[in-house]
Amino acid sequence: MAKRYYQPEIETMPVEEIKALQSERLVKQVKHVWDNVPYYRKKMEEKGVTPDDIKGIEDLHKLPFLTKDDLREAYPYGLLGKPLKDCVRIQSTSGTTGRRVVAFYTQHDIDLWEDCCARAITAVGGTNEDVVQVAYGYGLFTGGPGLNGGSHKVGCLTVPMSSGNTDRQLQFMTDLESTILCCTPSYAAYLGEAIEEKGLKNQIKLKAGIFGAEAWTEEMRHDIEEKLGIKAYDIYGLTESSGPGVAFECEEQTGMHINEDHFIAEIINPETGEVLPEGEKGELVFTSITKEAFPLLRYRTKDLCILSRKQCSCGRTHIKMRKPMGRSDDMLIIRGVNVFPSQIETVLLNEGMTPNYQIIVDRVNNNDTFDINVEMSQEMFSDSLGKISEKEKQLVASLKAMLGIQAKVHLVEPKSITRSEGKAVRVIDKRKLYD
Repeated sequence: MAKRYYQPEIETMPVEEIKALQSERLVKQVKHVWDNVPYYRKKMEEKGVTPDDIKGIEDLHKLPFLTKDDLREAYPYGLLGKPLKDCVRIQSTSGTTGRRVVAFYTQHDIDLWEDCCARAITAVGGTNEDVVQVAYGYGLFTGGPGLNGGSHKVGCLTVPMSSGNTDRQLQFMTDLESTILCCTPSYAAYLGEAIEEKGLKNQIKLKAGIFGAEAWTEEMRHDIEEKLGIKAYDIYGLTESSGPGVAFECEEQTGMHINEDHFIAEIINPETGEVLPEGEKGELVFTSITKEAFPLLRYRTKDLCILSRKQCSCGRTHIKMRKPMGRSDDMLIIRGVNVFPSQIETVLLNEGMTPNYQIIVDRVNNNDTFDINVEMSQEMFSDSLGKISEKEKQLVASLKAMLGIQAKVHLVEPKSITRSEGKAVRVIDKRKLYD
């Protein structure tokens, strides 16, 4: 009989019990941080807050925020909550937007992180009879290690592929009859293309995919599901709070359940810091209430989303976060208009285009230029130039209706946009060269 890693005593806990547990753990965590993290203690003192002021989650708003700038300023050891001798691992961000963020883990932290990832695998139907192919990157990036450990907890046969080497990915996928794929959504789409090209679809046994680490739209979900013949599930996490598994989708696919026994989520107004009520869109803030080595309180993620406690058909009671609608720091301001890449992706996929595109923003004579290169399908590439030109005009009109400004759309040859085996590079903002 197949075994699952379902934890009903936690995942279906009544809401009032969840809040009581969070309050108990928050009080303990604030004391731990005050005693062991001088950097954050100073921020509390500047705000006039002590551990005695925090009686439960109703007092969470009294605590100061942490941002990525704080993490960079405190790099590498300034936010460490345990002696180095108690830490067994670090993970790190890519550092592409500045100094790297380094997160530390005790063995206890890793065990809890793997529990969260195991819940995510179970939520998509995973059991100890599944073969889980982990095509996230390994090493400092959290994706591979997190899902790898979660897969072990469930008892799955774990295939630690890492990202890249697509031919080998497909060989193991067919030979080992992988049933669950874990990778970025852009790489899943790329694998789907490769499977179609090689005529392997009838040899693929995948039933589900767990995709995260980058923004993706509902339209892209449907595209991946069709190409791979699977159900595609979202997973959320960030290095600062552990990695993937902070939240995950269940069979309902209407948002991701946050592991509330480990994390407290808030939505705030990104401009004022005011805590917003459930159901309102704002910036997501997380407080880690069980992490020992890197115990971040009120960390601003920059992700924009909505929280909801609407009853879920899966039976889980933990609050859900909607798929992030973009990041406040990913937003492009072009000719004074706010533009999110996810808006562009929605239009392109609704218009029947491939999910392979690139946004290029530049500045000429103090004016912003806005170009979008969109890859054609092989069938479209075979059409007459007249049909291609007409499609470009149609896309320009649809994008203007969505964004409120006009972009130049260039339909380019199939395979001409560089494929990513990790996070896709969707935006090239050349204006930064002049700032």
